[in-house]
Formats: sequence, structure tokens, C-alpha cells
Amino acid sequence: MKLPLLAAALACVSLAAVADEADIKKAVEAKLGKVEKIARAPIAGIWEVTVDGQVFYSDDKATYLLFGNLLETKTGKNITAERQFNSLPLDLAVKQVRGSGKHILVTFEDPNCGYCKKLAKDILLLKDATIYTFLYPVLGDDSYEKSKAIWCAPDKSKAWIDWMTTGKALPAVPAKCDTSGLDKSAQLGRRLRVNGTPAIFFASGERIPGYIPASEIEKRFAPTTGG
Repeated sequence: MKLPLLAAALACVSLAAVADEADIKKAVEAKLGKVEKIARAPIAGIWEVTVDGQVFYSDDKATYLLFGNLLETKTGKNITAERQFNSLPLDLAVKQVRGSGKHILVTFEDPNCGYCKKLAKDILLLKDATIYTFLYPVLGDDSYEKSKAIWCAPDKSKAWIDWMTTGKALPAVPAKCDTSGLDKSAQLGRRLRVNGTPAIFFASGERIPGYIPASEIEKRFAPTTGG
């Protein structure tokens, strides 16, 4: 047995520099851009780093970066998707609350999307949910103009619900209205690879690329009821 060689190898491992949080952040920013959040991942020796709303993983020496979903085998929970959900800029979304609002739902929708209008009517049936809708006008210039009217309305939620559920005319866009929030929502949707509307995101990390009825939404809320 070559014990001296083995001992030497172990010594090299023990002397290897382990980066601290600042080192990890610096290394990641050099490659990916500004780090929004950094924390220890639930795996020894791994860091979880959020950049531009996306979650990456780095080893303890900032040698490797990994982009992908981290799953908890026992529960099947998608930890990465949950982190991304929790980092969404909800201040850019149109908010409505049903009942206690304890369940969180996020959607990306176009005001001219037929299935989005169907979803909007179903959302009115939800119990105890808070819905955050990012205006995502991908169906043309008219969609953007309607989104702008909703974004600039005194009551965004009312304007959105009235238009999507009853077709009530949207209020006129005031001469001065900061629409930068719409642009940020569009950028967010592209980063998340939202390729169509509606797109539905649950706090569990589950993502539905399309319409589902209120009954299916409630089923996805059910596992956390009373938790």
C-alpha cells in the first residue's frame, strides 16, 4: 500500500483554499453579473446564488457553476423553482386577493388572450388566494396599449378584472404615466422563458404553461392547506 502517497494527497485536500461568501460572490459576478442573493444550499459544500432572478449553484471553491433544478428526493420538492418563485418582483404585478389570500398564485397574461380571459373568470371562483398577474403583452401592439391602460389605471386590479371578465372599456391612459414596470415585466417573462399566455406559477415551484380551471388550481393549493 502506498500510504505516503495517500497521506500526501489528503494533505493537499486539507490545505485547499475554501472560498468564503465574498469570494463566491466575486467569482460569480465576474462571470454572470450582479449577485442579488447568496446563501448556503442544502447540500454540504454548495452555495446557492441568485443572479437576475435565476438560481445558480457554486462549489465551495468557486471553481464550478451549475444551472438547473435541485430536487429533494424524499419529497420531490423542487427547491430551485421555489427559490425563483420567492424572488419574483411582485411589486410589478397586478394584485387581487380572494378570501384570506393565504395561497399564492402568479400568472403571466396578455389582455387579448382568450384563455387568459377564461382564467380570469375562474380566478374569481378561487377561495383564500392572492393572485399576482404580470402583464405580458405578446400578441401585438394592441396588447401593449391595453396593458398600458391597465398599468396606468388608478385601480389596476379593477381595470384588469373588468376588462378580462366583462369586456368593460379600459380607462384612458393619462398623459404622464411611468410604464417602465411593463418593460420590466416583459424582461422577466423572457428570462423565465414564458413563451405563451397564460403561464401559471405556484409557490411549490410547479409551472403550468397554459390554462387550467379553478378546480385544478384549488387541487394544487390543497396539499398546503392547514400547513
